[in-house]
Amino acid sequence: MTVSQGDTRRSILDAAQRIMSRKGFAAVGINEVLSAAGVPKGSFYHYFGSKDAFGEAMMKAYFADYLADMDRVLAEPGTTSAERLMNYWRNWRESQSVDECQGKCLAVKLGAEVADLSESMRIALKEGTTAIIDRLERTIVDGLEDGSISVDGAPRDTAQVLYDMWLGASVMAKIHRDIGPLDTTTRVTRRLLNL
Repeated sequence: MTVSQGDTRRSILDAAQRIMSRKGFAAVGINEVLSAAGVPKGSFYHYFGSKDAFGEAMMKAYFADYLADMDRVLAEPGTTSAERLMNYWRNWRESQSVDECQGKCLAVKLGAEVADLSESMRIALKEGTTAIIDRLERTIVDGLEDGSISVDGAPRDTAQVLYDMWLGASVMAKIHRDIGPLDTTTRVTRRLLNL
């Protein structure tokens, strides 16, 4: 069975996400990623023009997968908007294991690091996180309409504050090696949404 170029490219990106979610971007060499993906060393530049272009592609692939998962959670039938939002946050908390996040927390791991290293990766991060906040805002608006949520102020501001708070809590959970900041953030989230 032959492997398509798209499958090989995706295999490289998946391997990179797993490794970089633990080690960061700058600490990982291309050879380590190619070895983990089972791809010959010389073929990297066949798929990516540079490490920067590779990093941008990795971030875009990460956010495409993340947003598809988020869309599934936020479209769960038979639940209120408030329940869907809290399910999203519960999934976030569960994916932020203090010891190992296995690619689920790439924005947390790489956000500050790559924003100063690569403009194209910074833009991919900005677009991805903006898309997350857009979805949170839409769900808050839906919650205002179905009566399951109430907020003080604009839904966009609430969505932005919630995302910022969860991102910060994830970093603090890593610093303290304790999931406590995410538990505190869950309680504050409930208060901000008047649940």
